[in-house]
Amino acid sequence: MDIHIYDSKHRRMRLFQPMDPNEVTIYVCGPTVYDQVHIGNGLSAVVFDVFVRFLRLVYPKVSYVRNITDIDDKIINAALDNDEPFDQLAERFTHAFHEDAAALHVLPPDVEPRPTLIIPKIISMIERLVDRGHAYVASGHVLFDVASFPEYGTLSNRTLEDMIDGARVEVAPYKKDPKDFVLWKPSNDVAGWDSPWGLGRPGWHIECSAMIHEHLGSTIDIHGAGSDLLFPHNENELAQGKCVEDGANYVNYWMHNGMLNISGRKMSKSLGNVLTIKALRDKYSGEAIRYAFLTGHYRQSLVWNERLLEQSVSSLDSLYRSLRLVSETTGSPELACNVFKDAPRESHSALLIEALADDVHTPRALAELHNIAKQIHLSDDDQERIDLRNQLLAGGWLLGLLNMTPSEY
Repeated sequence: MDIHIYDSKHRRMRLFQPMDPNEVTIYVCGPTVYDQVHIGNGLSAVVFDVFVRFLRLVYPKVSYVRNITDIDDKIINAALDNDEPFDQLAERFTHAFHEDAAALHVLPPDVEPRPTLIIPKIISMIERLVDRGHAYVASGHVLFDVASFPEYGTLSNRTLEDMIDGARVEVAPYKKDPKDFVLWKPSNDVAGWDSPWGLGRPGWHIECSAMIHEHLGSTIDIHGAGSDLLFPHNENELAQGKCVEDGANYVNYWMHNGMLNISGRKMSKSLGNVLTIKALRDKYSGEAIRYAFLTGHYRQSLVWNERLLEQSVSSLDSLYRSLRLVSETTGSPELACNVFKDAPRESHSALLIEALADDVHTPRALAELHNIAKQIHLSDDDQERIDLRNQLLAGGWLLGLLNMTPSEY
């Protein structure tokens, strides 16, 4: 079947054609674990969880890698504030993220790499960039030489001035160019590793490139991330990934989810309006939060408020009532969506499949779930109701909804 996705690099819808139809490779930027994860992290995890579930329905194998960033300035600073070893803090918040992801019914990726586990790979990748003339050593740092890569800026489609402003860092005197970015930086023994350039630690951007190379190869089908990572993070990733090896495209399709809008304002720490998944879970179920994430198209800004969450609870109530009706009127045992995780494509609603094949259009997919539920109420035939119930649950599995039986709900 044809799947179309919006490619951020080409800025248009494209027919998805994997390099190998027998195995799709996808990498998604995961959280930096220095605190409880916020709802923006949850949105990205849920969106790409739905997409991967759908890809697994269509292709024989999907290799899905989503990382954990466990070494970063934010982690080190938070650890210092807490008087806690950085690795202990990172492990604590990794566990917290896993709890939140499980509550949101996000399936674990096939591989969940961490930069601290592949430091030798990162070092060898940096050495190769230096040897190939794409990086240089200055004042104990190793920096990527942006001028060596003429394509720089093509992913984010930014002007030279925008790129300098968007980097959001002071221009260090040892840089050849303000756009050059750090691959390796000096550090201390608290968070440092031996390298050809002295004790230090990797820059953020090289970490993702190295994890992709380590687990998926030099070129992958799809790279997912939040739109806030488009520049400079993903732009820098692309530069490293293409320069480290001749002929590597690094990523064939780039996908970016939109941001959350809270009371008319972008969510940010500076505005003091950051919401964590953990805090939301004190009031709403993980399934209701997940439903709310899926009400908007993933590329658009999602207006987040109490009304949206209450509407999501009400919508889930309606779907579960339809499931309960089938059991009560037909005597069929209660089921949850996991029973249909391996259901063939033919057992799914064609309209729901079409919606997900059209750039993961979850609002249309949700509308089809409710249409199926409506047909259950209109039918007076037991077998038809059971068939519709099964179709509803199969669609629920793809969207990660209806994870409980009506009685459990």
